[in-house]
Amino acid sequence: MPLSWNEIKSRAIGFSKEWQNESSEDAEAKSFWDGFFNIFGISRKRLASFEEPVKKLGDKQGFIDLFWKGVLLVEHKSRGRNLDKAYTQALDKAVDVAYGKTGFITETERVAFLFERYQQLTSLLPAASSSKGGKVRKTSQQGKNE
Repeated sequence: MPLSWNEIKSRAIGFSKEWQNESSEDAEAKSFWDGFFNIFGISRKRLASFEEPVKKLGDKQGFIDLFWKGVLLVEHKSRGRNLDKAYTQALDKAVDVAYGKTGFITETERVAFLFERYQQLTSLLPAASSSKGGKVRKTSQQGKNE
């Protein structure tokens, strides 16, 4: 049976009080996320997995701390830590999942792939028309596809 909003609110308040002073990623990350899902009466194991493998640039192996495919990607870090590296790792995983491509050796290779996909997808769009009835200049890419 689904939880009422009052029960969810009560659990969320209890959760936030329990975790308000925690600062260690390594010691408590998994307990934190299990507790977070419990706010909603959901078993984390049903939806999300810990330590999801991911290929990093240079074909190195990495791991996403918590992954719920198509919904949530978490890089759990201790309080006060710089999040730039975690953000990059999470973004790389999101791109890989979204486009079904992994194993980029360099960031340049990843960006080139994304621009190529952008060109492929935008070439499928209908040509823009002028709202004043004038002609619209074709781009060199549009000219090749027609």
